[in-house]
Amino acid sequence: MKGIRGVIFDWAGTTVDFGSTSPVSAFKEAFRRAGIDVTDEEVRAPMGLLKRDHIKTMLAMPRIREAWTVKYGRAPQPEDAERIYGDFEPALMAVLARHCDLLPGLLPVVDYLRAHDIRIGSTTGFTQEMIAVVSDGARAAGYAPEVIQTADVNGGFGRPWPYMIFSNMRALGLLNVRSVLKVGDTASDMAEARNAGVIAVGVCEGSSMVGLDAAAWAGLDEAAKREQLASARRKFYAAGAEYVIESMRDLPALIEDLNARAAA
Repeated sequence: MKGIRGVIFDWAGTTVDFGSTSPVSAFKEAFRRAGIDVTDEEVRAPMGLLKRDHIKTMLAMPRIREAWTVKYGRAPQPEDAERIYGDFEPALMAVLARHCDLLPGLLPVVDYLRAHDIRIGSTTGFTQEMIAVVSDGARAAGYAPEVIQTADVNGGFGRPWPYMIFSNMRALGLLNVRSVLKVGDTASDMAEARNAGVIAVGVCEGSSMVGLDAAAWAGLDEAAKREQLASARRKFYAAGAEYVIESMRDLPALIEDLNARAAA
């Protein structure tokens, strides 16, 4: 059967945690404890990677690397990344349960997918321990994908490697990569999708690419929202997205369009 047969969602910033705020606060706290102040922009740039890889990527950023060298008299080392991760993990675990809110429009989309026999999977930059907290909260609110894949059950290969997606496809019985959408809110989601050969879809509202929590987003006027959405759209396409939707509510229309093209 032609058309879309599976959708693989990201978690924070895509299906839960509007604005992906929980990891941002934890990364900033962990770096603060190491004596380095980092910005939201620096934290969000590698968002979606396995958390250890995220920290290593931040330490390699020129400004952070220079600040570290000035403070410690040497460039950051692998053991420094591990020390920061040691502070990051408990900081994140302390707030995760408060950031399991579902993004607007998600549950009707899930209903649509199930009604059309489209399988639902997921990948994440969280570890198994972290996603257990998030998925429990999401399940209580009505969202439970059929499959959850993390890097630590895929040999440590998180994004941008494609293996979490392939594990989803195997578990869901999906044969053709071009019948699968990967929906996410970060550049690393788009890289993961492109490396797997599936269809890369960026979702703007509530995303880390926009980087605003629900209250800040609601406080914007319509012109400011349009500006934020346009900026996120450009960033997604630059990161390799094949399609960009304004909000989760637009996903069924995209699927209908793709299915119509496949049937033509």
